Amino acid sequence: MPALAMGQDSGSVETQAPNAANQQPAFDGQTRAPQPAERPEVETTVIAENLPQLWAMEFLPDGRMLVTTKAGDMHIVTAEGEVGEAISGLPEVDARGQGGLLDVALAPDYETSGRIYFSFSEPREGGNGTSVAHAVLTPDDANGGALEDVKVIFQQMPTYDGDKHFGSRLVFAPDGALFVTVGERSDVETRNQAQDIGSGLGKVFRIDAEGAALPDNPFIETEGALPEIWSLGHRNMQSAALDGEGRLWTVEHGPKGGDELNRPEAGVNYGWPEVTYGIDYSGAPIGEGITATEDTTQPVYYWDPVIAPSGMAYYDGAEFPEWNGAFLIGGLVTKGVVIVHLDGDQVASEERVPLEARVRDVRVGSDGAVYAVTENPDAGTSSILRLSKATS
Repeated sequence: MPALAMGQDSGSVETQAPNAANQQPAFDGQTRAPQPAERPEVETTVIAENLPQLWAMEFLPDGRMLVTTKAGDMHIVTAEGEVGEAISGLPEVDARGQGGLLDVALAPDYETSGRIYFSFSEPREGGNGTSVAHAVLTPDDANGGALEDVKVIFQQMPTYDGDKHFGSRLVFAPDGALFVTVGERSDVETRNQAQDIGSGLGKVFRIDAEGAALPDNPFIETEGALPEIWSLGHRNMQSAALDGEGRLWTVEHGPKGGDELNRPEAGVNYGWPEVTYGIDYSGAPIGEGITATEDTTQPVYYWDPVIAPSGMAYYDGAEFPEWNGAFLIGGLVTKGVVIVHLDGDQVASEERVPLEARVRDVRVGSDGAVYAVTENPDAGTSSILRLSKATS
């Protein structure tokens, strides 16, 4: 595919009017940051196309890609785009609406243990919920394989009969802790539970390799609280990654306007649904229309209109030195990759790489190239694209 010219003016990449026109950012640079002065030209190559609709991708140590499908399968895809048969041993998923087989991550000791972790919308008595399982992956030479010793280690509770806002991303911290991001299940009757530390809706969890709460979690000693909770007041987090210091960052879906970049900290309340940027899809304010309170933390950055985030990676590679230290975020509505450059813990600039397709996941390869998983929900298909620097 041809190179994509990024242009060279330094104004904000967002030119549309905000949905919540009366809301103002809490500080300079919290939204509509300028574009960086130097932006690389990007060339895209199709690695694989006409795949089943995918949700996530993870690189195996040998360079092959392990992908999850919304319908509930896993496949191995080679660097040349060859796709193996579905891996056996997956549990049943509830793939209605926004549900399905969700994220996948390799255990820190994968090369010796073969263990992987995955999240999925688990069918349950009375409804469903986001759950996390681990298993041993045994790939074969034909790009197929099997999961063995499958065990569900964590279940988001309460169970709810809905088909939206499952989250979720899985991120291992340098100390081996596993962060699990989830949603608040979207509906009016569930969203307020994002503020309830006795509920698992709208939270970031921090657990060990077997699903147990870690002893230094912020609510471990709080009566009535779920001990696995790390942070609260979230809407629907489908983007999460560590920065260069090993700290967790997330991007969550806002309402109509109000997608948020956060750096979740222990015990901190990020406000939803009592405090948020953006408005309801009906055009009405969310709650009292408040964007700040003393008891909640402001997002590092927000988007109005939304980018609809899904998938996220921290860039540290040779292919795009201009992006080193930046987060790459998949945009479902913006149909491309959103690049957020940081100055300390604030956003300094934002740029976008248009791909003309909904981007479900973003990963950085060992070669420094960026790999984007795109989806076409109407056709039920996906592609994997490789982004490299354009050569003159």
